Amino acid sequence: MTDPSTSSIRATDNPLVETQSSPCQHEVQTGSFHQEATVSRAKRHFFFSPLDQNLADAVHKDAERVQYTPEEERKVRRKIDNTVLPLVIVSESAQSLHGEHQTLIVNQFDRTNMSAITTNQKWTIALSIFYVGYCLLEMPANIAGLGIKWSETGVLMGIGEAGYYAGVIYYLSFWYKRSELAVRISLGMTGTLPGAVGGLLAFGLVRAQTSQLTGWQFLFLVEAIPTIIMGTVVLFLLPSFPFSASFLSPRERAIAQARLNRDHKPQSHGGMTGWQGFKAVIADPNAWLFMMIYASFNVGVATISYFLPTLIKDLGFSSINAQGLTVAPYVVGWFMVYLQSWHSDYTKDRGYHIMFSAALSLIGYIILATAVEKSVGAAYFALFLVVGGNYSLFPLVMSWAANTFSPTSKRGVGTAFVVSISNCVSIASPQVYFDPEDSFRKGHAISAGCLALCILTAFVARTRLHRMNKRNQNILQGSDSSASREEDGKGSSGNQDIKVEIEAEIWDNDPRYVFLT
Repeated sequence: MTDPSTSSIRATDNPLVETQSSPCQHEVQTGSFHQEATVSRAKRHFFFSPLDQNLADAVHKDAERVQYTPEEERKVRRKIDNTVLPLVIVSESAQSLHGEHQTLIVNQFDRTNMSAITTNQKWTIALSIFYVGYCLLEMPANIAGLGIKWSETGVLMGIGEAGYYAGVIYYLSFWYKRSELAVRISLGMTGTLPGAVGGLLAFGLVRAQTSQLTGWQFLFLVEAIPTIIMGTVVLFLLPSFPFSASFLSPRERAIAQARLNRDHKPQSHGGMTGWQGFKAVIADPNAWLFMMIYASFNVGVATISYFLPTLIKDLGFSSINAQGLTVAPYVVGWFMVYLQSWHSDYTKDRGYHIMFSAALSLIGYIILATAVEKSVGAAYFALFLVVGGNYSLFPLVMSWAANTFSPTSKRGVGTAFVVSISNCVSIASPQVYFDPEDSFRKGHAISAGCLALCILTAFVARTRLHRMNKRNQNILQGSDSSASREEDGKGSSGNQDIKVEIEAEIWDNDPRYVFLT
């Protein structure tokens, strides 16, 4: 990964670049010169009109030359954490309490607590139908640049949530470096915290009864109202990109953009179209590896959130108490999710962390399949491993996919592709728990086998990306040697190439692109 200070030196030590601008060097390096010259034109004609391209260009120009200290970068990141991230998280938790794989915690709360509504075989069919909407619209929604929330019944729930999860990951990539993404996703897009609160609400609300509403109707009412409120709040308050962020000063906008440019340089305009991004994703073996990783662990996730109260009830607890006992696995799971994501960002490693989380969950399923009738304590402990291991895979896998795809359009379509195709597997996932008379042993065994496949595929993906990095490094070393020889013969004529490198977004098939492994 490119060191910011090194990139800054390369950009400003180039004599040709310095002489191309008429203002003095100090004015340009402050990070606000071009924005101040453009501010009078930085307006939107109406609410839904496109953002001002002139302002975007001005911020990018300032970002190329701005000089800043590590402390200034940390200050800007804190402001983003305190403004953008809370809106993403609150739009989950205030909508309340849910989000198996959506940023809005409300979404998970719907699905988590459906298990309090029905217990017959039609339940597994209802779960499967839910994922049809995901499969149909997850990728089209991101190709079109849309993440939408609609009505929430049956397949319409899946349709309403289509595009949202992958869309928010795509959105966060415009604000955070690749090594900062996993922990932010873990805070906003896993079902552990909502699952815990959802269990508490279900524990209380399913007992509610009036002449007009029953307990399960109260559940949907509690979920829907915060969803509508937060959807409106996000529409008006969530900033689109760093260059249009009103909570940042012009210099801070330049710093926010510069730190990303020196990491992966996301583009808010231009580049690949959605269709071109789709074709690039389909032809990329990495996309299929990530899809396999996601699909294999999602078999367990797509069932555990729905069947957790049932599994606990089968240990000898009442239905109401089983809802309350779902809280502890989700709380512990949340800490596991956060710690895994934080350590993954800290070490800049994805592959080994994914294998570790999958192994934890695999152990949990083995315990459930072998000891569920022998020891209530062992079975309940196994659920902690299953919940924590499964849910910690979400931020790790999706941040790894977002870190791997480039340019920006391919990243947006690529993350949607992984989620969309994987959720086609989720249509069948609820059906693996078809043996309640045998304490779901076969379902646990199937989930364990899928996690073994997840570990194997993650190892293959990590090995492949590691080898690609080594190959690219060898190519660059050869290119540097050739460039040095040419420069000796042509003097400073190669400086223009440096200018081009600063302005262009690096694609993932470029030897300069460094993959996280």
